[in-house]
Amino acid sequence: MSEVVEKQVEAGAAAAAPRRRFFMDTRPLRHQPYRRLWSSTIVTALGSQLTAVAVPKQIYDMTGSSVWVGIASMAGLVPLVVFALWGGAIADTVDRRKMLLFTNSGIALLLLVFWAQAALSLESIPLLLVLVAVQQALFGMNMPARTASVARLVPAAELPAAGALNSTVMQAGQIAGPMLAGALIPLLGLPLLYLLDALALTAALYAVYRLPSLPPLNGTARRAGLRDILDGFRYLATHRLLMVSMAADVIAMVLGMPRALFPQLADTAYPGVDENFALGLLYAAVPIGALVGGLLSGTFSHIRRHGLMVVLAVCAWGAAIVGFGLSSSIWLAVVFLGLAGVADMVSMVFRGTILQTAATDEMRGRMQGVHTMVVAGGPRLADLLHGVAVPVAGAGAAVAGGGGLVIVCMTALALAVPAFLRYRGPAR
Repeated sequence: MSEVVEKQVEAGAAAAAPRRRFFMDTRPLRHQPYRRLWSSTIVTALGSQLTAVAVPKQIYDMTGSSVWVGIASMAGLVPLVVFALWGGAIADTVDRRKMLLFTNSGIALLLLVFWAQAALSLESIPLLLVLVAVQQALFGMNMPARTASVARLVPAAELPAAGALNSTVMQAGQIAGPMLAGALIPLLGLPLLYLLDALALTAALYAVYRLPSLPPLNGTARRAGLRDILDGFRYLATHRLLMVSMAADVIAMVLGMPRALFPQLADTAYPGVDENFALGLLYAAVPIGALVGGLLSGTFSHIRRHGLMVVLAVCAWGAAIVGFGLSSSIWLAVVFLGLAGVADMVSMVFRGTILQTAATDEMRGRMQGVHTMVVAGGPRLADLLHGVAVPVAGAGAAVAGGGGLVIVCMTALALAVPAFLRYRGPAR
């Protein structure tokens, strides 16, 4: 009987292989600990977007000013960067499961405070800014522990597939979350968005609680300090693969992320198209493209030439941004942004895999902390650079020029570090 079962399993795996080569590669979900972590991500990806909509909406309702909305966004940047670096160091010196439980619980309790201040109509901008800063600090500590844990839960050869699964869930949350928030505010009121996010995070805590213990592999848990953070930067400086992987994201996001110009382009670049309709399409296009890329991740998750795939994906992102900048049709612009989203998904998967495999376990948390800092800071720098370039070159030219610079800089970096182009991931 056991031989029959084994043959049936083998036959099922063989039949699934062609599908996996095209559609999403779900092999990591066979591992129960990873499946639990991933399931918690599904809930929090949707819930966190409710708060991401509620905060700027509440601030704008209170002030009638987009300036205050921007100030609130910047209020969270410094705590995010500082605590991502410190959180990465902590994640390398303690049980990562316990760290996830602590940070998730902290965020859930904080969301109850968000809900209370909104339900009581306190209308205090300083209080909201403090809450945003604390929330981003906790998020900065949570992300390195979460991402660094993945390599302990799945085989190394399945890390690209795990990265695609994680990124796909996050992109789906970015699309569905704001839509759900927009539908719920008129029905239930804005304060309830915070409460729903808190409840979602509380439910996700159970999945995290059931994870196995994830203590440091190189010794007993200890306190992390400034020296641990500096050791992380020294480690990064001596590992060119990791440096190039980080630099690739900086190049793509700083030079080629044109989101700051979406309002102007929606207003002026597409005659005859309603401005608000165009703006919604522009903001949704990249996440939708990334979601499609994730759903079709079986087409690339098995490729071992990780370095080459990062270079090709970043250059494809740049080319798509050039096309977007030169588009005079809203639908053509959306197509190019969608293609950029697909390229960004591929880049995220292989950059994330390189960070997981090229770094040792005792440094993964710190490398993920630096990665969180890069991911958070890059688009904000892009907003500034594109805004400065518009008066000189015009919006379309600024976008297209940035995309062209992405291709030039990424190609130059790849040629300067040929070892990155040759880098291969673990064999199956």
